[in-house]
Amino acid sequence: MAFEEIKNQTEQIQEHAKGYIETNIEYYKLRGFKVLMQSTTMIVKFLLIVLCLSMVILFGSIAAAFAIGSYFNNTALGFLIVGGFYLILTGLLFLVKDKIVEGPILEKFSAIFFND
Repeated sequence: MAFEEIKNQTEQIQEHAKGYIETNIEYYKLRGFKVLMQSTTMIVKFLLIVLCLSMVILFGSIAAAFAIGSYFNNTALGFLIVGGFYLILTGLLFLVKDKIVEGPILEKFSAIFFND
C-alpha cells in the first residue's frame, strides 16, 4: 500500500516536472520571438529613417555644390568643397564613433533583451 502511494506520487512529480519544462520551453520561445520582433522592427524603422535622411542629404548636397559652384563660377569647385566638407565630417565621426554609435546601440538592445 505504501509503495503504491510512493509510485503514484513519483508519477505525479514526473508529470508536473514534464509540464513545468514544457511551459518553460514555450515561455522562452515566446520571449525569443518578442525580442526578435522588437529588434527587427527597430532596425527597419532605423533603416527607413536613414534612407529618408540620406535622400535629403544627397539632394541638399547637390544643391549646395551647385550654389557654391555658381558663386565661384566653377561647378567643379563647388562639388570639391562639398566633398571636402564631408571628408572632414567623416574624419570627426571616425574619432568619436565609439561614443556616438556603440553606447546608444548597446543601451537600446540591452533594454530590449533584458526587459522583463
